[in-house]
Amino acid sequence: MGCFGYLLFLCGLSRAMSSYPIWWSLAIGHQYSSLGTQPILCGSIPGLVPKQLRFCRNYVEIMPSVAEGVKIGIQECQHQFRGRRWNCTTVNDSLAIFGPVLDKATRESAFVHAIASAGVAFAVTRSCAEGSATICGCDTRHKGPPGEGWKWGGCSEDVEFGTMVSREFADARENRPDARSAMNRHNNEAGRTSIIDHMHLKCKCHGLSGSCEVKTCWWSQPDFRVIGDYLKDKYDSASEMVVEKHRESRGWVETLRPKYSFFKAPTERDLVYYENSPNFCEPNPETGSFGTRDRICNVTSHGIDGCDLLCCGRGHNTRTEKRKEKCHCIFHWCCYVSCQECIRVYDVHTCK
Repeated sequence: MGCFGYLLFLCGLSRAMSSYPIWWSLAIGHQYSSLGTQPILCGSIPGLVPKQLRFCRNYVEIMPSVAEGVKIGIQECQHQFRGRRWNCTTVNDSLAIFGPVLDKATRESAFVHAIASAGVAFAVTRSCAEGSATICGCDTRHKGPPGEGWKWGGCSEDVEFGTMVSREFADARENRPDARSAMNRHNNEAGRTSIIDHMHLKCKCHGLSGSCEVKTCWWSQPDFRVIGDYLKDKYDSASEMVVEKHRESRGWVETLRPKYSFFKAPTERDLVYYENSPNFCEPNPETGSFGTRDRICNVTSHGIDGCDLLCCGRGHNTRTEKRKEKCHCIFHWCCYVSCQECIRVYDVHTCK
């Protein structure tokens, strides 16, 4: 049962910071509030290769941002797959946070590596712009001449530094001459590239009464949900590959090539995989599938979140659920809103 790349780091860091609750389980909330408040001892993190250990020691002040990036990546994974048979479930009692699911070179593994790599690049870049670390800051290298009606100002986020951290730390472990390392490196880079591709100008107006006499602009990352949506599309269109072996001076090397020559070859922005996914319909400890029994389904949907597909043809149960909600809200001048509390009844559909 393995962890790869950032996920191995997450497992090891979690063990080293054992005074925290099991924060890699993604029980979001107070469990993360103290992340980074205790010193990280790089030597106590199990499983680091020498290059990762050197990197950790040289950049120890940004390692909490690395961990934060993995966290937001997995949070986004759970959002994107909330209506799928595999919903990015994490395991509390294992250092392999997804169980055996990522042992296979599937689409799911491809997405997790991409979103985690993107999350680390994103979190480190944002942390630097916020002044959380002394070894990095704002980007002053790619400004160029301002446009008409605006000038450079604010703090442009240094995405080059963030992607460098993501690349140097994660890919240090992916140096084996086998197909899985090649796949992980490719998908890690696809995740990082998604951040670079979505950098955009963000501007602020200055002047009396919002006249915008002066407008200052800076380079900014998008909301991470944009990255999640983008990589989810890449998951849906991921390219299936086959493994080829050939001999080089260093010995046998495995590489990947597209399985179907009549399809467009994947670019550096696409996700790749070479093993088929289980159907995730039934619990299976060998594949890491939790099944879909008792999952809430959408009875009106014909998509994968609908009861027909999500429940794998087993049918669904329906129960009623009472919920308290605010209603009949009135705005009072000036300035507050008063609401009544209503009880509404909803139908909840769950897979058999």
